[in-house]
Amino acid sequence: MNRYTKIIGITGAIYVKEFEKIKHHKNKLRTVTEDTVVKMFKQGDTEVIVYLEETDQEFTIDAFSDEELIKRYLGKRFI
Repeated sequence: MNRYTKIIGITGAIYVKEFEKIKHHKNKLRTVTEDTVVKMFKQGDTEVIVYLEETDQEFTIDAFSDEELIKRYLGKRFI
């Protein structure tokens, strides 16, 4: 399962993917485009962790989540 993180802050939002490395190396974080996340999300094998910086809230959205929640935090393109 692919896992992406959407970080929503005051200045905007970015999508990040964490790549796991071998034992003694740190995991790498890479910025990805929204188009990539939309494509993978529509295939149904993806979950997006939404992190709100201002309130320190974090929750998970996947293809089976409520449409209103998807539209509110991810946008119309994800439906």
